[in-house]
Amino acid sequence: MSLLSVEGLGIAFGGVRAVHDVGLTVAPGEIVSIIGPNGAGKTTLFNMISGVYLPGAGRVRLDGEDVTGMAPHLLARRGLSRTFQNLQIFPAMSVLENAATGFHLRERGALLADLLALPGARRRSAGALDGARDLLARVGLDRAADREAGELSYGALKRLEIARALATAPRLLLLDEPAAGCNAVETEEIDRLIAGMAQSGIAILLVEHDMKLVMRISTHIVVLDHGEKIAEGDPATVSRHPDVIAAYLGAPVAVEGAAHADG
Repeated sequence: MSLLSVEGLGIAFGGVRAVHDVGLTVAPGEIVSIIGPNGAGKTTLFNMISGVYLPGAGRVRLDGEDVTGMAPHLLARRGLSRTFQNLQIFPAMSVLENAATGFHLRERGALLADLLALPGARRRSAGALDGARDLLARVGLDRAADREAGELSYGALKRLEIARALATAPRLLLLDEPAAGCNAVETEEIDRLIAGMAQSGIAILLVEHDMKLVMRISTHIVVLDHGEKIAEGDPATVSRHPDVIAAYLGAPVAVEGAAHADG
C-alpha cells in the first residue's frame, strides 16, 4: 500500500505553468526518484508535496489523509520530512547540536518549562542529545560530534542534514539532490545511507542529477520535462525510453544491478 499518493498536482507562477497534472506514489521501503532537465519542475513538485507551496490543482495524500497545502511542521509530525538543495546547517554549532535540532518537533514540553530549564526540559534536552549521537553513528559522523559543523566537508554536511531529518522519525523522507557537489567517495556514502534507510522501511522520494546513483538505487523513476511527466518505470525501462533520451539523458544509462529496496 502506498504511503504517499500524489494526484494531478499542478501549479503556475504569473500565468506560467510550472508543473501540470503530475501523479506518483511511494510505498514504505521504496526509493522513487524524480529526474529531468533543469527547470523541469522537480523542486517545485517537492515544494508542493512538502507544504512549501500550495498547489493550484491536485491532491497530496499521506497514508490516505488529504494533506494538500498542510504546513511543513504539521507534515513533519505526520511523518514527512525533507532535506533541501541548499544546505540548512548552523555552521558555528557543533555537529551534535545540529543533529539534535531535529528532535524539537517530537517534543511536547511547555514553553515556560523550556525557558526556565525545569527538570522536564532538561530531560528532553538530554534525550535529544542521546538520540542525536545515535543518528550521527548511523550516518557515519559519530567521531565528528564535537566539531563545529562548518569544519566538515560538503559530503559530510549532506549526511548531517539527513541525520537531522531522521531526528523527526520520518515515515517518508524527501531528499533534494543529496549527492550534489559530492565527490565519488562521498556519493557512495550517500548511496549506502539512502539504501539503508529504505531497507529500514522508510519511503524515499529523491530528486537527483547523478544518473549513476539514480539508476543504481531507485525502485521506480518518474521523469519530468517542462513540468509534465513524460515517462516512468523501473530504471531499465526509463533508461531506454526515447522521450527520456531526447529530453534529458542523451544516451541510455547503464543500470548497475537491482534496486536496493523492494517495491
